[in-house]
Amino acid sequence: MKKSIFIFALSVAIFTVNSAFADDNTKKLELKARIGYNIGATTPIGIPATIRSIEAFRLTPSFTAGADVMMPLCSKWGIATGLRFENKAMNADAKTKGYRTELVKGDSKVEGLFTGLVKQKVTEWMFTVPVKATYQVSPKVTLSAGPYISLLISKDFSGIASDGYLRQGDPTGPKIIIGNKEGEWATYDFSDEMRNFQVGIAAGVDWQLYQNFGLSADVNWGLSGIFKSDFKTVEQSLYPVYGTIGVFYKF
Repeated sequence: MKKSIFIFALSVAIFTVNSAFADDNTKKLELKARIGYNIGATTPIGIPATIRSIEAFRLTPSFTAGADVMMPLCSKWGIATGLRFENKAMNADAKTKGYRTELVKGDSKVEGLFTGLVKQKVTEWMFTVPVKATYQVSPKVTLSAGPYISLLISKDFSGIASDGYLRQGDPTGPKIIIGNKEGEWATYDFSDEMRNFQVGIAAGVDWQLYQNFGLSADVNWGLSGIFKSDFKTVEQSLYPVYGTIGVFYKF
């Protein structure tokens, strides 16, 4: 089903570009190349009570690069599509209390409720196809909004649990101490449980500053959780929510 959605979105993008070129005599195409930096988090919607605090948040190489083409539909409105290659990553530390998860400690795999410190690493390299409506506020400012679909080509969701304990099974289960040194802490890796496709919505603004150069800002909100629907080890659905700051060149 998701492959069909991706193929449909890509077909819409190709059809839009082809139609634009076919009608080039009456409509002027606008082509932009852009690069940027994604900053955000893979997060539940609403922080659950089991996550007590965010202890650290570290910047990651979350770059994006691509190009898009916009076809005017009338004096103010248009439609845009393109292709991006990007990374949506996050490195963060959080304190938890009674957070359901599955850990590997030594040669054993245990599932239960963890209380302690979690060092989380998320990496998602992907190709993204957006399809947006555009509105030209002024000759230099353009707003855009619409859906996107992403195909993940590399993904990682892993981390370390330390400085605490895990109650195996339920809150009254056996208590397993999780230390803060190598050999004492526990690890987890749910990378294989991540989806290959993501869908979401995006909204942004382009501001042309000087000649053909400009600045851009976007918000990308994932609508599909990053994990497969049958994966229940992590109790909350996690969504990629990222903002992008970038520059573009208009041809």
